[in-house]
Amino acid sequence: MTPGTLSRTQMNLVFTTILLGMLLAALDQTIVSSALPTIVADLGGAGHMAWVVTAYLLTEAVSAVLVGRFGDLFGRKLIFQSSAVCFVLGSAVAGVAHSMTLLIVGRAIQGIGGGGLMVTAQALIADVIPLRDRGRYQGALGAVFGLTTVLGPTLGGLFADHASWRWCFYVNLPVAVVMVVLAARTIPSVTRTTKPLIDYLGIVLVTLGVVSLILALEWGGDEYAWTSPMILGMFGCAAAFFALFVFAEKRAAEPMLPLRLFANPVFAVCGVLSFVVGFAMLGAMTFLPSYLQYVDGVSATGSGFRTLPLMAGLLVMSVLSGSVISRTGRYKAFPVAGTAVMTLGLALMSTMDRDTGVALESLYMFVLGAGLGLAMQVLTIAVQNTVAYRDLGTATAGVTFFRTVGGAVGTAVFGTLYANRLSQELTTAFGVSPTVPPDTVADPTALHRLPAVDAAPFIGAYASAIGHVFGWVVPIAVVGFLVSLVLKQVPLRNTARAGATDVGEGFGTPDTADADRQLERTVAQLIRRGAATAAPEVLAGSGTALEPGEAWVVGQVQLRARRGSPPTLEEIAAAHRVPADVLAPVFLQAVEDGHLRADGAGLALTERGAEAFGQVAAAWRRWLVGQLEDWDTTDPVDRARLDRAIDTLADRLLDEEQLIRT
Repeated sequence: MTPGTLSRTQMNLVFTTILLGMLLAALDQTIVSSALPTIVADLGGAGHMAWVVTAYLLTEAVSAVLVGRFGDLFGRKLIFQSSAVCFVLGSAVAGVAHSMTLLIVGRAIQGIGGGGLMVTAQALIADVIPLRDRGRYQGALGAVFGLTTVLGPTLGGLFADHASWRWCFYVNLPVAVVMVVLAARTIPSVTRTTKPLIDYLGIVLVTLGVVSLILALEWGGDEYAWTSPMILGMFGCAAAFFALFVFAEKRAAEPMLPLRLFANPVFAVCGVLSFVVGFAMLGAMTFLPSYLQYVDGVSATGSGFRTLPLMAGLLVMSVLSGSVISRTGRYKAFPVAGTAVMTLGLALMSTMDRDTGVALESLYMFVLGAGLGLAMQVLTIAVQNTVAYRDLGTATAGVTFFRTVGGAVGTAVFGTLYANRLSQELTTAFGVSPTVPPDTVADPTALHRLPAVDAAPFIGAYASAIGHVFGWVVPIAVVGFLVSLVLKQVPLRNTARAGATDVGEGFGTPDTADADRQLERTVAQLIRRGAATAAPEVLAGSGTALEPGEAWVVGQVQLRARRGSPPTLEEIAAAHRVPADVLAPVFLQAVEDGHLRADGAGLALTERGAEAFGQVAAAWRRWLVGQLEDWDTTDPVDRARLDRAIDTLADRLLDEEQLIRT
C-alpha cells in the first residue's frame, strides 16, 4: 500500500481515527488545569499538584522520541493502537485515583500513550494521504492542537463543576475505545524496509537528568531545605546525568540529539527560547485557574472561561506572526518582541491581587498570551531554515523536546514557588483566623462561603502566593529576551515560508525525527499553496504530448514494473480500488498512441512511452529542485541524501498527481 491507493472515503475514515488520537493526547495537556483546585480539595497534596501536569509532559516527551522509531520497526498501526491502549489505561488509573500519588502515576501512563498518539498520527498521515492532499490534512491536525489548548481548561472546569473532576479522565475512555476499533478496521498496515537505530542510552540519561532536576526543584524548600544533602544530591545527579548524556551522544551511531546541532547558533538560540516559552506558557496555564478560583471566587468553569484572553492573545499573534513571516521572509523581530511582551505580561500579572478588576486581569492575560504567540511561532521555522538536510528531523524534534521539557520544568518551578510562599502566608492567616478549618481553606468554593472577615486573610494568602510566583518568573523571561537579541536573521527558504502559517508548527506538536518525512511535509505544504497550478504546469513543461490521464497511466505501469513483474490493468485497478472498466479507456488510448504494449502477462512501456515517462519524471524533479534550490549544500554526503529524497518524491508525485478516483 502506498499513499493514494485509498479512496476518498477511506482516507477520511483513517483521518478521523488519527484526529481522535491527536484530540485526546493534546486535550490532556491542559484539561486538568481548571480542575486542580477541586482535585487538591478532594485528594490533598497541594504541594505536589504541579506533578499532575509535569508527569504527563515528561513521559509524553520521552514517548515522542521513542515511538517514531518504534513505528518504523514494528509498524505504525501497531504502535498507534498500543499507544491508544496505554492512554486508556492511564485515563482509567487517573480517574479512579484516591491519592495524589496514584493520580500522578495515571498521568504518567497517559503521557506515554499521548506522546505515541501524537507522533504516530502525523506519521500515519504520511503513510496514507497523497502529497497533493497532505498539506490540508496536516493543517487540520495543527488547528486541532491549537484548539484543544484553548478548550482544555474550559472543559476541565465544566467537568469539575457539573459532574466530577474524574470525568476529565473518564471522558477519554469511550472516545479511545471507538478510536481503537476504528484503527483496527481502517488503518492499513505499513512498515518501512529500513530499520532505524535507537539511542536508548541517550534517551534514558536525558530523562533521568530532567527528572532529577524537577524533583530537586519540586522538593526544595518544601520537603527538604535547599541546602540539604537530598536536594544538593538531586542537583548533582541531574548534572551527572546530563554530562553522561553529552558523553553518550558523542559516541552514538544515531544520537537522539546530535551535539553538532549546538554549533548552529540559530538552533542553540531557538532551543533556549523554546524552553523559556514552554516554561512560561505551561506554568501560567497551570496556576492561573487556581488564582481565579481561590482569589476571585469564580467556579472551575468560570476560571476556564476567564483564561480565554490568554489563549486569544496566543492564537491571534501566532497566526498573525506566521502570516507576516510567510510574506516578508523575516522573523527575528518576532521572538524579540514576543519575549519583551511576555516579560511585560508576567510583570503585570505579578501585581494582581484581590482588588484587581476582571477587565484588568483579562488585559494582563492577553498581553502574556500575545507575547507567547509572537515568540513561539517562529522557533521551529527558524531552525528548519538553517540546519543541514540530514539534521532536519532531529532539529525539529529537538526544538519541540526543549519546549516540552521547559513546560515540565516551568510547571515544577511555579509549583515550588507557589507551595513555599503559600505555606508561609497560610501560617500567618491562621494566626489571624485560627478557627477556620484547614479543609475549608483548601476548597475554593468553601473558602468563599466563609464570612468575609474570616475569608479575607486566606484569600490574601493565595493572592500573595500567585503574585510571588509570577514575579520570580519575570527574570526567566528577561533571559529569554536577552537571548533573542542574538538570534541570527537568515533568509527564509521556500519550504520554511510555506510552513510559517501552520499553527501546528507554532504550538510545537511532537513530530517525527525522520528527515525524509519532514521534507515530505514541507513539500506537501508547497503543493498546498500552489495546488491549482503545480500538476498542469509540470506536465506542460515536460515536453510531451501526454494528456493528464495518459501521464498517470504511463507512470503507473513504469513505477510498478520497477517494483516487480509487469503489471496488468486489473492489478492497477484493484490497487486503487477502481473498477477496471473505468480505467480501460485511458489505457486503450495509451496503447493506441504507442505508449503502452502488452508484454506477456502484463503491460510495459514502449520506447516512446519510456521516453515520455522519463520526460515527465524529469519535469517533476525540476519542479522539486526549483522549490528546494535553497537547500543546496556543500556537503556531498548531505547533498546525495537530499538528491535521493528528491528522486523518491518525484516518483511519488508522478504516481499520485493524476490519480483517477471513484
